Amino acid sequence: MSTEVTKSPAAAPPGAGGGDTDGRGLPALVIDGLRRNMRQYGMLLALGLIVAVFAVWTDGDLLLPRNVSNLVLQNSYVLILAIGMMLVIIAGHIDLSVGSVTAFTGAFAAVLTVQHGVPWPVAFVLCLLAGAAAGAAQGFFIAYLGIPSFIVTLAGMLIFRGFTEILLEGQTLGPFPNGLQKMGNGFLPEVGPHTNYHNLTLLLGLALIVFAVLQEVRDRRRQREFSLDVVPLNLFLLKLVSIVAAILVVTLLLASYKGAPIVLLILGALVVGYGYVMRNSVFGRHIYAIGGNLPAAKLSGVKDKKVTFFVFLNMGALAALAGLAIAARLNAASPKAGLNYELEAIASSFIGGASMSGGVGTVLGAIIGGLVLGVLNNGMNLLSVGTDWQQVIKGLALLAAVGFDVWNKRKSGS
Repeated sequence: MSTEVTKSPAAAPPGAGGGDTDGRGLPALVIDGLRRNMRQYGMLLALGLIVAVFAVWTDGDLLLPRNVSNLVLQNSYVLILAIGMMLVIIAGHIDLSVGSVTAFTGAFAAVLTVQHGVPWPVAFVLCLLAGAAAGAAQGFFIAYLGIPSFIVTLAGMLIFRGFTEILLEGQTLGPFPNGLQKMGNGFLPEVGPHTNYHNLTLLLGLALIVFAVLQEVRDRRRQREFSLDVVPLNLFLLKLVSIVAAILVVTLLLASYKGAPIVLLILGALVVGYGYVMRNSVFGRHIYAIGGNLPAAKLSGVKDKKVTFFVFLNMGALAALAGLAIAARLNAASPKAGLNYELEAIASSFIGGASMSGGVGTVLGAIIGGLVLGVLNNGMNLLSVGTDWQQVIKGLALLAAVGFDVWNKRKSGS
């Protein structure tokens, strides 16, 4: 079983990874590499284009340090949900209940901390456990009773929305303790000598650059060891330069304001952890296996029911984490919280490269998809575009992403 999530039309000819052994120039090699890795790089290029276009249209306001920081804070909950939703979709399922579970855990946290005075760290853990229990209950019905995930999670959406109303008695409840508020609105403390930048954020950015470059080099080396298709060397170097430039720009922007938001560190830890699990662990390979070809996975000894159960348990825990993040940011729990969050998470996953048929997708792709939606929202707000047209544009973006997936499959003959 392979951990690859993109299908190459054919193995690269000898020397293809070397960059210029066929005598062609850099433009031709780059174009050829992009064609062969369309799913992997297409949306990343689209994100860069969207950022550039809105930066011009807003006269640079999009890339102001304060706005970049707000962009992270405003979209953290969607990105957290998108990670879990990507795993669910890769496994061949869907989860419509995450918005309601998000609202429920936020309400649960408010009841514990505001009404009963429970210390916020204890409430934090209890809320994560409650979310995991909600996901596990739905996972049991899906995995072991064979009820379609669409039906189970649709019921869950109604059930947990009702529980939210019951807990809050139809009213908004707050404020939260300061410690919990910092999760949604806090920034890293300043350390070291006084400069024009946030020193700790600069150090974290540098560490991230080193980690990202080493990870890319390691992945390329492993692909070559197993005789897998790799992108041309020139395109690989261009990719490294782009990654370093993107991280450097974001780091400098955040460091010139208040520094890195705490929720960004949480999100970064999730991306690294889940990325490793999906690339290197047996559990990750099994998720791809049951989504890509369930009968073959069963014949190979994959315990599909157990995998499905834990995928939904994980989704519930991440929904709880997202619920705590958004409640902490708003400093209150509301009965109407979490509306349409499931649609945002699903759209982020599909825009980020997930396939309707399952078995395809990456954690980083989910983040890219969420950022595409986040930049669209933020840019259109800066341009004073009405919410009606915003919905239309986001719907078209989702349709284009799924249409691209269908076109790509037909072209590759899969």
